[in-house]
Amino acid sequence: EDVDIPNRRVLITGATGLLGRAVFKEFNENNWNAVGCGYRRAQPRFEQINLLDSIAVHDIIHDFQPHVIVHCAAERRPDVVESQPDAASQLNVAASGNLAKEAAGVGAFLIYISTDYVFDGTSPPYKETDVPNPLNLYGKTKLEGEKAVLENNEGAAVLRIPVLYGEVERLEESAVTVMFDKVQFSNKSANMDHWQQRFPTNVKDVATVCRQLAEKRMLDPSVKGTFHWSGNEQMTKYEMACAIADAFNLPSSHLRPITDCPVVGALRPRNAQLDCSKLEMMGIGQRTPFRVGIKESLWPFLVDKRWRQTVFH
Repeated sequence: EDVDIPNRRVLITGATGLLGRAVFKEFNENNWNAVGCGYRRAQPRFEQINLLDSIAVHDIIHDFQPHVIVHCAAERRPDVVESQPDAASQLNVAASGNLAKEAAGVGAFLIYISTDYVFDGTSPPYKETDVPNPLNLYGKTKLEGEKAVLENNEGAAVLRIPVLYGEVERLEESAVTVMFDKVQFSNKSANMDHWQQRFPTNVKDVATVCRQLAEKRMLDPSVKGTFHWSGNEQMTKYEMACAIADAFNLPSSHLRPITDCPVVGALRPRNAQLDCSKLEMMGIGQRTPFRVGIKESLWPFLVDKRWRQTVFH
């Protein structure tokens, strides 16, 4: 039998990662022919491509001829970037510029995923036109990646987003979900950052924004440039941990708020809140309430299985 393959084609890099999986699923479920590529975890579901191999990148783009490319692959752990600057720069900057060039070659619309860490966090909220000033090397490489993308492909889009969470394969996949064990094991006190203001954002919402942006671009070639998307609930890690405890009826008295600026690791901006009004005015966007999204993401990792029975049955 003939299988009806949708004629709109999208290629997703980093499709094995937290955001990439959500983006792949969103396009796939909305009548797009989606191909995902990954590297270490690619097979059997996705194409295995080393984004630093320019010939392999050229070949997959020319073979598949995508209308849209969503570039989710990146080294996004600030402390890893500090310790491995060359490797991070290769992936975040060089590979992004090359991908943009190849996308331009086949007329594909490239969406490059960037970060709120391009800002120093001293005067939020930040509009797309505000001047970036990254404090850490991760923010610097992502900003250089933005420039490389727009220099090589003037029709591309940059989408800056903040800290992400969602349906994780392991708790360590997200800086939000990684706190769950500290919340669950209430027999020992846990220090939680209560200094940095964050805006936890569900990957499903970012995936929806990517698809809506792509579909708008198919109708209107003027859709390009820089965009911001973010959840709108302002929370420190301490407040997120308390909200997680609350969502699962767990105690939170063992969680200790630390209000000093952190002294170890890469520098972080205090409050890099993104102004999302540009996308909102285009009718683009969706926001899952944190309590709803975090419960959905974390319940498989709940240690006390009895609670699960009462809530989900």
